Amino acid sequence: MEYYVKSVVPIIESNYDKFTTVEKNIADYFIHNRKKEDFSAKAISDKLFVSEASLSRFAKKCGYRGYREFIYQYEETFVEKQETVTDNACMVLNAYQELLNKTYSLMDENQIGRIARYLSKAEKVLVCGMGSSGLAAREMEIRFMRIGVDVDSVTDSELIRMQAVFQKKDCLVFGISISGEKEEILFLLEKAYKRGAKTVLLTANNRDEFARFCTEVILLPSLKHLNHGNVISPQYPILIILDIIYSYYVEMDKNARETMHDSTLWALEEGKAKRHGI
Repeated sequence: MEYYVKSVVPIIESNYDKFTTVEKNIADYFIHNRKKEDFSAKAISDKLFVSEASLSRFAKKCGYRGYREFIYQYEETFVEKQETVTDNACMVLNAYQELLNKTYSLMDENQIGRIARYLSKAEKVLVCGMGSSGLAAREMEIRFMRIGVDVDSVTDSELIRMQAVFQKKDCLVFGISISGEKEEILFLLEKAYKRGAKTVLLTANNRDEFARFCTEVILLPSLKHLNHGNVISPQYPILIILDIIYSYYVEMDKNARETMHDSTLWALEEGKAKRHGI
């Protein structure tokens, strides 16, 4: 994986909304820092005018045992970056590369494998999102339907809430909310989970409360902290993860999935031929 390096920065970003004001100050430093320097607790506490205890609490909220473990990971993967953008094309391509690196840092292959198995066992799959997340939900429906998954997408706020009534033990529900704050999506996941369905939330905002009603939480890279993130479609980080899930699912029974895909392609071509009188 010569192009991808595990980084702690996406982990900081996904936990950003958990932090106190002091911890956000610490987070901002590590997110935006571009220079190698003395990262010892004493040096950073003096630099940021925070206590060493605050650094420890910050590291623990990021999922590390303490600041020492956090900074070891940070130093191991730290790559000094230089802004060498010379034109718009380079700016966009660099932003995409940064996003791919962030996705790689956040991705949990064991989790993706579990979700692929949920897909293979589910009698019915529902994927919901609104706005740009709804477009990604629709894309997931089309792609997975073509390889034999019984899947529907819902993008209307009222219909999303209504769908909670129909979920049961053999269902799998995907909710997409980059902010992690779409009330309709959280309502659906919570009610579906209580009815015994498996629930998967795709979000860039990691919150402790999700553990109450989500079987899995897939962390997406945040565009908010991305260099030139405003030029990237908000669908893109979602589609990357969906492609990864798709590839794992196909590999579980490659021949059967590819046969189904070819059959749906044949059906589409047959329909086109009839419409044109061929």
